Amino acid sequence: MMTDPIADMITRIRNAIERRKKHVRIPASKMKKEIARLLFEEGFIGNYEFIEDNKQGEIVITLKYVDGESPIKGMKRISKPSRRVYTDSKNIPRVMSGYGIAILSTSKGILTDAQARQMRVGGEILIYVW
Repeated sequence: MMTDPIADMITRIRNAIERRKKHVRIPASKMKKEIARLLFEEGFIGNYEFIEDNKQGEIVITLKYVDGESPIKGMKRISKPSRRVYTDSKNIPRVMSGYGIAILSTSKGILTDAQARQMRVGGEILIYVW
């Protein structure tokens, strides 16, 4: 049993980038699909695909490299099962002075920090990506 599947996703992506892999396979969930979608829309990954099988399914993430370097310089899990971190819409943090993104779980769904500010919603800060 996995206690923190989002931290597992982050670790798998970080390890694949360090080993210069083209693809990484992650057990699927709705939240992980939304995180992969945001990473794709923000240009941090090349593509993602959901593969459905008779169990849970998997997400295959195609990593992106520009001149041999990944756009993802770092990823950090903020809110953990042992310590939840919440913010309101006025105090949403800016990651690396705006060069990175924060991914939040809000009442409007999984959003980036910019989207949450625009919609004026707060929520749980899941991940920082820069």
